[in-house]
Amino acid sequence: MDSLTQIVLGASVGEAILGKKVGNKAPVWGAVGGTIPDLDIIPGKFLDTVGQLDIHRGFSHSLLFCLILAPAAGWLIHKIHQRSGVGWKAWAILMFWCLLTHAVLDCFTTWGTQLLWPLDYRIAWHSIFVIDPLYTLPFLVFLVFVLFTRRTQPLRRRLNHFGLGISSCYLMITLINKWQVNDRFEEAMAGQNIPYISYQTKPTPFNNLLWSCTAITQDRAYLGFYSLLDEPGPITFFTYPKQHELLDHWKDHPELQTLLKLTDDYYTVEQTDQGYVVNDLRFGQSTGFLEGKGDFVFAYEIDVDPSNPAQLSITQRENSFDGMEGFLWDIWERI
Repeated sequence: MDSLTQIVLGASVGEAILGKKVGNKAPVWGAVGGTIPDLDIIPGKFLDTVGQLDIHRGFSHSLLFCLILAPAAGWLIHKIHQRSGVGWKAWAILMFWCLLTHAVLDCFTTWGTQLLWPLDYRIAWHSIFVIDPLYTLPFLVFLVFVLFTRRTQPLRRRLNHFGLGISSCYLMITLINKWQVNDRFEEAMAGQNIPYISYQTKPTPFNNLLWSCTAITQDRAYLGFYSLLDEPGPITFFTYPKQHELLDHWKDHPELQTLLKLTDDYYTVEQTDQGYVVNDLRFGQSTGFLEGKGDFVFAYEIDVDPSNPAQLSITQRENSFDGMEGFLWDIWERI
């Protein structure tokens, strides 16, 4: 999820654990704990494109990381607030739950989170977009009221629990929506005789009503959209040739294999003058998405050195986002 959402969640969890004892110090340190896992972008700055992708939501989002960092952070916070009357173990518990809830919330999104690191497995439930105002804004409003309410007042705890409850219920609703959407897409693909090997469904940006489905067959990828407010009727699927065979010559190249593994096999390949482009299908297109046109949000240029064809250079293609002025309006109209 986005940084603001993780800060709000961390602050609310911190308040739930120690707010009654230490007041606003609890949500402040909770916000810090909710931010720490995303600092994996710092070491990522020193890595190449594939290394950055591989490290993101890796060790820093794992249960092991929570268990290692929480005691150390709890001891440090205790040293800073020695007069708070709270021991280091209580601070460690606060940090553990703030770190862990960050990682678990990210599991609801599309990228995938290595919660069980060092196991090389990414958990992604694809039920919420990384920025969803309906999840964050009500949560934020309750947290603001909490921060301006005295810690001795029972209302403060009730407001915080209410914010946590509403946000958690919304997450459960996204899973229910996904279950309904999956049934609808499966029915549509069966009706159109699409022999899919697997498929993924996910909400489109900033909402949980309009969903997309990416299905892959032996040689093609299918992309379709369905709104929970749609009238009964057929779903249109756009098709794209996978063309995975274009990269067969480099099937043992370690960086390329890491990149392709990160896409979870949801990718297409296009040939260019310099080499190839790998389109990560999981995140859809930035423009023209309702017509099946436009660049994919995450695309990677694979440049081949003519003097040494065994060498590849992998870089992420910059997305200009040209024509995005009507993006939100297009989503609203389709909903």
